[in-house]
Amino acid sequence: FQFFWLSLNVWLFGKTFLLYNQGLQYYYLHQMLGLGLCVSRASASVLNLNCCLVLLPMCRVLLAFLRGSQKVASKKTRRLLDKSKTFHVTCGVTICIFSVLHVAAHLVNALNFSENYNEEFVTLNAANYRGEDPRKLLFATVPGLTGVIMVLVLFLMCTASTYAIRVSNYDIFWYTHNLFFVFYILLMLHVSGGVLKYQTNLEEHPPGCFNPNKTLRQNLTVPKAFEELFPDSTTEPFPEDLPVPEPFVQNSFMRVCSEEPKFQSHFPETWFWISGPLCLYCVERLYRYIRSNKPVTITSVISHPSNVLEVRMVKDDFEARPGQYVILHCPRVSALESHPFTLTMCPTDTKATFGVHLKVVGDWTERFRDLLLLHSNQDTEILPIFQQRRYPKLYVDGPFGSPFEESLNYEVSLCVAGGIGVTPFASVLNTLLDGWKCYKLRRLYFIWVCRDIESFRWFADLLCMLHNKLWQENRPDYINIQLYLSQTDGIQKIIGEKYQALNSRLLIGRPRWKLLFDDIAKCNRRKTIGVFCCGPNKISKILHKLSNSSNSYGTRFEYNKESFS
Repeated sequence: FQFFWLSLNVWLFGKTFLLYNQGLQYYYLHQMLGLGLCVSRASASVLNLNCCLVLLPMCRVLLAFLRGSQKVASKKTRRLLDKSKTFHVTCGVTICIFSVLHVAAHLVNALNFSENYNEEFVTLNAANYRGEDPRKLLFATVPGLTGVIMVLVLFLMCTASTYAIRVSNYDIFWYTHNLFFVFYILLMLHVSGGVLKYQTNLEEHPPGCFNPNKTLRQNLTVPKAFEELFPDSTTEPFPEDLPVPEPFVQNSFMRVCSEEPKFQSHFPETWFWISGPLCLYCVERLYRYIRSNKPVTITSVISHPSNVLEVRMVKDDFEARPGQYVILHCPRVSALESHPFTLTMCPTDTKATFGVHLKVVGDWTERFRDLLLLHSNQDTEILPIFQQRRYPKLYVDGPFGSPFEESLNYEVSLCVAGGIGVTPFASVLNTLLDGWKCYKLRRLYFIWVCRDIESFRWFADLLCMLHNKLWQENRPDYINIQLYLSQTDGIQKIIGEKYQALNSRLLIGRPRWKLLFDDIAKCNRRKTIGVFCCGPNKISKILHKLSNSSNSYGTRFEYNKESFS
């Protein structure tokens, strides 16, 4: 996809380059600026397209609506919606690449405006006189100054978006990425300068034509037919009503101008490109603010092993589907920061409670945990309703769609989780516990890989309850649970008598993915299986490759991915 999008942008760059290189309306400007004009305008067209589209993947409410509505009935089309983050990153990288070309071209243009100052067409010049310092064009004009600031903002956003900074200090990424609003304001000011102009009267003044009203014609070769009409000594202008000799009119090497060339600045096309998506994004953010301005009621906070915190809460008129996620905002932790967390429990017709599991790995989650738990060493804290004021105010924005909503829409699904990546599947398992017959899913392969044995206790009770329920309903084959302990010093078990069903499914080591896929394909011949993964990129790449591989059983694997890295 990234290669296709880059190719499309290169094609757009080439078409615009040819337009400005061959267009007659840019003839005089091209004579002054050369290829700098073509490169700057071609890169600007690519930047307009990407600055327009980069906002759309961030319209989460719109994406959730399209995914949940019947307007997008095809699974393949819905899977394209799950590539929204990839598309956003691709547009961002494209903006960075073509911004370098755009800046380089305008540096050349500033130099050419100064050196090639045209005294014949004063309005066409951006410089005030020949030899003017090009730095004045960069720092003393609105287009130049806004362009310089935009480069600095884009540099901050680009560098802070790298994987190393996002992992080591998410705050830097968060705050610098929100500079996009400053970037778009500067962009609208940047294009309002009207530095580059085009000719508007091509019919009256074709480029390169002969203008007999000019007083400076010493360098022009005047045909003999005009020598008698215009002697060298005359200073009178050429009468407009004087008939032009027929031989000269029919001569194709030169046309007569009827007026001076007129130049006009382009209307800021960038406004057309970005106004729609920017307004849509602002309206959505306003809607999300209104929807999430009422704090939720926290019913319980549970501390799990391996630094995992479970928060259960209720909110009026809150509805969500299994696999969706929400964004949590706690003003006492941070006035501006908010973070996404997958729902591990969704509200149903019988209960309004929903919940999330979050792993304490950074400053935000550490401060959030300390505010929720009275004592850091306390394992469980469940307070009665009249004491809920002790919890800090918590706002929930969402829910928003994710690929895991599709896991219940396949007849057979393979769900692979790595560590805390199990959270999207927890809501699916909770939903199946309430009732599975209303869904299309008839067989679920659940693979969970963890480094330590204690991590399995996050959802051990849930897995055991679902296992027992299916056995009671005589459907033990509905779910196939495989737990893998990747690091261990010896044989270990999940402590507790009630976990015996899981201990028998606990394996030491890592899954043998190729054998696993072959076995699933053999048991589900000529069926389409949905593959869902939430975990490290290494596992994701292996599953993606195996899903695209053919097999001798006619089984088709459709890959879906969510990454928390």
